[in-house]
Amino acid sequence: METKEITMPTKYNPQSIEKGRYNWWLEGKFFEAKDDENKKPYTIVIPPPNVTGRLHLGHAWDTTLQDILTRMKRMQGYDVLWLPGMDHAGIATQAKVEEKLRNEGKSRYDLGRDKFVEETWKWKEEYASHIREQWSKLGLGLDYSRERFTLDEGLSQAVREVFVSLYKKGLIYRGEYIINWDPSTKTALSDIEVIHKDVQGAFYHMKYPLSDGSGHIEIATTRPETMLGDTAVAVHPEDERYQHLIGKTVKLPIVGREIPIVADDYVDMEFGSGAVKITPAHDPNDFEIGNRHNLERVLVMNEDGTMNEKAGKYKDMDRFECRKQIVKDLKELGVLFKIEEHLHSVGHSERSGAVVEPYLSTQWFVKMQPLANEAITLQQKEEKVHFVPNRFEGTYLRWMENIRDWCISRQLWWGHRIPAWYHKETGKVYVEHEPPADIENWEQDKDVLDTWFSSALWPFSTMGWPNVEAADFKRYYPTDALVTGYDIIFFWVSRMIFQGLEFTDNRPFKNVLIHGLVRDEQGRKMSKSLGNGVDPMDVIDQYGADSLRYFLSTGSSPGQDLRFSMEKVEATWNFANKIWNASRFALMNMNGLTFAEIDLSGEKSVADKWILTRLNETIETVTRLSDKYEFGEVGRVLYNFIWDDFCDWYIEMAKLPLYSEDEAAKKTTRSILAYVLDHTMRLLHPFMPFITEEIWQNLPHNGESITIAKWPIPVAEYTDHEAANEMKLLVEIIRSVRNSRAEVNTPMSKKIKMILKAKDGAILKTLEKNRGYLERFCNPEELTIGTEVDIPEKAMSAVVTGAEIILPLAGLINIDEEIARLEKELDKLNKEVERVQKKLSNEGFVKKAPEKVIEEEKAKERDYSEKRAVVEARIKELKGE
Repeated sequence: METKEITMPTKYNPQSIEKGRYNWWLEGKFFEAKDDENKKPYTIVIPPPNVTGRLHLGHAWDTTLQDILTRMKRMQGYDVLWLPGMDHAGIATQAKVEEKLRNEGKSRYDLGRDKFVEETWKWKEEYASHIREQWSKLGLGLDYSRERFTLDEGLSQAVREVFVSLYKKGLIYRGEYIINWDPSTKTALSDIEVIHKDVQGAFYHMKYPLSDGSGHIEIATTRPETMLGDTAVAVHPEDERYQHLIGKTVKLPIVGREIPIVADDYVDMEFGSGAVKITPAHDPNDFEIGNRHNLERVLVMNEDGTMNEKAGKYKDMDRFECRKQIVKDLKELGVLFKIEEHLHSVGHSERSGAVVEPYLSTQWFVKMQPLANEAITLQQKEEKVHFVPNRFEGTYLRWMENIRDWCISRQLWWGHRIPAWYHKETGKVYVEHEPPADIENWEQDKDVLDTWFSSALWPFSTMGWPNVEAADFKRYYPTDALVTGYDIIFFWVSRMIFQGLEFTDNRPFKNVLIHGLVRDEQGRKMSKSLGNGVDPMDVIDQYGADSLRYFLSTGSSPGQDLRFSMEKVEATWNFANKIWNASRFALMNMNGLTFAEIDLSGEKSVADKWILTRLNETIETVTRLSDKYEFGEVGRVLYNFIWDDFCDWYIEMAKLPLYSEDEAAKKTTRSILAYVLDHTMRLLHPFMPFITEEIWQNLPHNGESITIAKWPIPVAEYTDHEAANEMKLLVEIIRSVRNSRAEVNTPMSKKIKMILKAKDGAILKTLEKNRGYLERFCNPEELTIGTEVDIPEKAMSAVVTGAEIILPLAGLINIDEEIARLEKELDKLNKEVERVQKKLSNEGFVKKAPEKVIEEEKAKERDYSEKRAVVEARIKELKGE
């Protein structure tokens, strides 16, 4: 296809080039999986964001990495499915809707369950549209034709299937256990929804009197209000201090109940007095001891954290108020004899911030051991889940090996209702996909399932499972990669793995790319309380999506946290601006070149051959590093190639033929500019999709969109190592001359004499062949090149690989200063020679390092030694030795 008229504005304005482009991509259906049997499938499912609010920088980072992978794979010819969706986020969403209702002076109980759920669906619709809008601003290549929600009908069917199946296998059970209870939201929490914080508390030391009046036994507690529910005191069976008391009873102060002294191995003889109070309804360890000794479970608290009727005179008091009052009363009774300050770890609800109460409750649980064992076994097989970086596999396995049963019921209204019904008369439990036929005699369980229960099925429930014949499930599952933060390995990654194994006999994803957290410039976590949060949409409004994406994706290595810096985003904008200006220059000088006219067969200059060689190297490196998820390194490689090689060197050198009268050279240069710029835009496209599409649309090409253009592959015939070495020498000479001029304050516009002493005939030939470049970029009044040259007395000199540069700067240099400068250079070269020689004399290095690496080091030694010899000779010359 022919190129259109160049429509690139003179200035790079991300807002104008990004406007409308996303909709153009969607209209072209470039992001939709095509179910093309001729292509290999590649699948990623998005970690579904919660419909509780707007996306933060962590989401922007996470999704940008996925977009890079999917855009690259699409260009590499895969049938890519990147499936979008959102999570209903039980507790979090319900809390937001309840807060909204409170502001209107209402509660969920005023609305009733059905009306409240209706209100929450409205909330979901509103926030889902915000999220889609943010996805579009980020430029995410999602297949919206397959968008899912964790509460949609298909996923609800999958959830029921999993619950019923696990229940029938005996892996889901209902039982009375001590669970983590959030008195604020009045719901159970799983262990990982509890955040432990160090809190200044106290140890309260008490004396419980023996019932026979023969003395007392000392115990200590951090939660004196729970003593009202004590049903025993435990000692270690081998503790000689208490053996005579085992089997006796004590009188529980205030309550007056007689409770036994029991012997249990759990008790630590060395800790405190060696005797502990046992409250089976309010402590998980006491619960287990209570089971072993058949102790009564006395619950003294209500669901909202107030004391109940079993707390006697403290009934209706808040638990912390009760603590104060009971401490006062115990002091008056002479039972409490010491209060010792104590910093201890206290669990807080991740959602509400309330202090979590260990609480006896009837809940639904998943029996984890059999499921965890399967997941652990998988990691010993070839088809295991590969963690990147692999150190996180250890984190995952440690958690799996020490797993506890998972409490999956939540006392909420928003979520997947538990598919269990209780007979109104007999109390019999009925667990099935659909309600019983005589529904009027049954009542459904009021609880809903933990959010993670449904999101654990996300990789396969979104593909049409439990229908194993569903087209998407058969084609796109298991998925190829999961991208997520290290903070949800336990919450989500582990659960997807064991559920995927249990229900599909397959790992849900081949690779898990783990990234860290976004922190502020000081390394602090971003939070509302610190006021250091950054809205990614504000950054996009200021600098454009491409700048934000490039910074996020290349700013750290896998698994590491990322420090957000607006200055670095601005530096990325400068990079995009450089690309824009260089591309515009190239396009303005292509003279209407069409795709059919691109011809790289003409005679090429050393710069032409060099840039094609560097392009090949860049394609190979970017592809290799991207496959290893090393996007920080990819960013560095692309930046160096585009900014240094292409913009600063090749474009400047291309001006010589472009502004000459040589039509053949012009045509070749235009073709190479078009070819290199096209391939560079393709390499950069996954990182900066908007600017690359805009530039590519102005280039001569034969495609519809860069999103579906082919990923570049190196072309062997365009690699010319000899030309690359020639160019390296030219660049070294030009840089050296510029540095020397700067040192003596001689601008490039001022012509000076220049002498180049070549090491041998081959170098001489190279320098003569490229005299035009040297004259253009060094601006000499007179250029002398030879293997034997006369060196004037007052001259600056510099050494490059294979040649010496002499600049006769009579009247401009001070001999002593020049000697000092060269001695500084000599010192640097001495250190380099010493470093390389030390490395080569290290037997360990020589034995282990690949041959190529050893040869590179030997070449460095030769190069540094040659340069050193030239510098030493020049110093002697200047000193007149």
